[in-house]
Amino acid sequence: MPAFAVILSTLALDAMGVGLIMPILPSLLRELDHTGDIAFEFGLLIAAYAAMQFLFAPILGALADRFGRRPVLLVSLAGAAIDYLVMALSPHAWVLYLGRVVAGITGANYAVGTAYIADITAPADRARRYGLMNACFGLGFIAGPALGGLLGDWWLRAPFLLAAVLNGVNFLIACVALPESRRTERAPFAWRTLLPVQSLRRMARVPTLLPFLIVLAIIEIVGQIPQTLWVIHGEARFGWDTRAAGLSLAAYGLMHALSQAFLTGPIARAVGERRAVVLSVMMDMAGFAAMAWISAGWMVYPTMVLLCMAEIGMPAMQAMLSRQVSEHEQGELQGALASMASVAAMIGPLAATAVYAATAQFWSGTVWLMGAVLNGVCLIVLMQRAARRAVEA
Repeated sequence: MPAFAVILSTLALDAMGVGLIMPILPSLLRELDHTGDIAFEFGLLIAAYAAMQFLFAPILGALADRFGRRPVLLVSLAGAAIDYLVMALSPHAWVLYLGRVVAGITGANYAVGTAYIADITAPADRARRYGLMNACFGLGFIAGPALGGLLGDWWLRAPFLLAAVLNGVNFLIACVALPESRRTERAPFAWRTLLPVQSLRRMARVPTLLPFLIVLAIIEIVGQIPQTLWVIHGEARFGWDTRAAGLSLAAYGLMHALSQAFLTGPIARAVGERRAVVLSVMMDMAGFAAMAWISAGWMVYPTMVLLCMAEIGMPAMQAMLSRQVSEHEQGELQGALASMASVAAMIGPLAATAVYAATAQFWSGTVWLMGAVLNGVCLIVLMQRAARRAVEA
């Protein structure tokens, strides 16, 4: 049980480390680089983090199979602690970029953590433990922005110091309470395990999957707009400080978690999977359109309801996707979806900040309206798919 608790805290810290610095990054960039394009630089930092996770998740997984889970997790925790400390003390913007690259590498240990849980848990108990793991991951995303906003209001570098201390303490605990979980013979290191796009390319060739993959790719990219621009847009449009930005992000995370926990299943059962997906896209489109036009900070909170309700269709979409391939292809499909999410996390922030930087001086709602239009494209693809199935039937 102590080892399981260490894994849960490690994964929660990964999420919290991202959330802690989101409210203060724009202000810190302004402090370090007075002449740069802050919106684009902010997107570049987020994209760099996502790119490192995309590239290094399979590498860390392969290393864990070869050398064991414990050493990989210990190195990632120690590396994260040192990295956050360096970012806290750095007077230069380039060190911040390098730090986010290293944080992306050390934060790519999600697959190692889930593998550790599988190693120490009986098959009948894994669903329950993975549920606890997702809950801790979600709590990290809720607590991180709130703490980051409050600490950043006191000192911009304080969230980095807190992240360094938390990772350092977790490293020390793991040294004592985290034994090696992989007792069987170690797997040889295979270079093919380092190709994260391989499964995505194969899945895209399945005709029945392609429309769903297109919709999912658009949804994933559009979902990067609020993640990237929430703080910057709030500061420019509503005059938020770091405290207001952090609390709004925490509220967003809480609403998201509640909608996933209590609304997804009942709505999908009530209206069916396809209608649940269509409903979620419509809610997302309405939420993005509202974000484009609202003029006061308090209006963000009711708009959050629409944006968080939009998440109810994602599990239904995953279920629909799973029925398009055979049982022995399920693992490959999930790998392809993970690759797609990582690619979206690289493309989305860069595209969103580029559009925002080019249009904000005329109208800051342009990028949000663009998200609403892209959701409309998803609706068209889904409706065409439904019409084609009706004709075939």
